[in-house]
Amino acid sequence: MENKKSTTIQEWLPFEKILNNGIIKMKNKSYIKIIKINPINFNLKSELEQEAILNSYKIFLKTCNFHFQILIQSNKEDLSKNIQKINKNLIHEKEQIQQISKQYIQYIKDLNREKKSSTKNFFIIIKEKNENKEVSNFESYAIENLNEKYFKIKDCLSRCGNIVKDINEKEQVLSILFSFLNSRIYFNQI
Repeated sequence: MENKKSTTIQEWLPFEKILNNGIIKMKNKSYIKIIKINPINFNLKSELEQEAILNSYKIFLKTCNFHFQILIQSNKEDLSKNIQKINKNLIHEKEQIQQISKQYIQYIKDLNREKKSSTKNFFIIIKEKNENKEVSNFESYAIENLNEKYFKIKDCLSRCGNIVKDINEKEQVLSILFSFLNSRIYFNQI
């Protein structure tokens, strides 16, 4: 009978540790920074504004001469609290209002079932890896470079009208990583 070694989740995950500044040290000795983007609603802008946004975005792509990953996370909305609130207010309404409200509740449920009621989170992931660089303290070097890349991204995307947020606290990073790794479980409980 073979003796199989059991592997823990911690051994399987590629993360070594999360630094105090929110940067993730990977097991392969590279470093990662997560940036959250709150985008603008492009469709609500005038043609002139849309053109300016697209030009700013082109500048962003040309300026950021490093690798980055754009991650979009779609989250199904939990509308149960809204439905409960509507039902609670129905008690004091006339029959016609109750009927309209019940139709509205059914409409909300149908939208939710069809996954048309969702929010999206936008993230940019940047990475710094040691490619035989002659640096005595690579961690400090990586943190400095990641922060420079963050400010470059922030500057460029802010010109497009987006809000760029630095994820720099361990709890925030853990929450985001948890949501990436446990999306089905996590978002069904919200």
